Amino acid sequence: MTATNEPITLVVFRKWKDTGDVIALFPAIEGYRGACSSYMRVGQHSDADYYGVTRKTVPATEAEYAPLKRELEGAPFGYRFKVIRRYTRR
Repeated sequence: MTATNEPITLVVFRKWKDTGDVIALFPAIEGYRGACSSYMRVGQHSDADYYGVTRKTVPATEAEYAPLKRELEGAPFGYRFKVIRRYTRR
């Protein structure tokens, strides 16, 4: 698949209050035991407790998350994103 054929992935970009590092949360991609998938430059892909992370983070601005977004949209990942501010499970 090429990047243009990749499905649209919902993503919420948040910034840790203590370190300022940005995390990408993929709330519609289920992880282990009710967690969702996530990505950070250090640690890369992992499961995350969406609500736990959002309590310890603040929304990242577009300027803050732009480098991480570019990384994930490029090779080898090729994500296509719909950036959202929050997610509610149904």
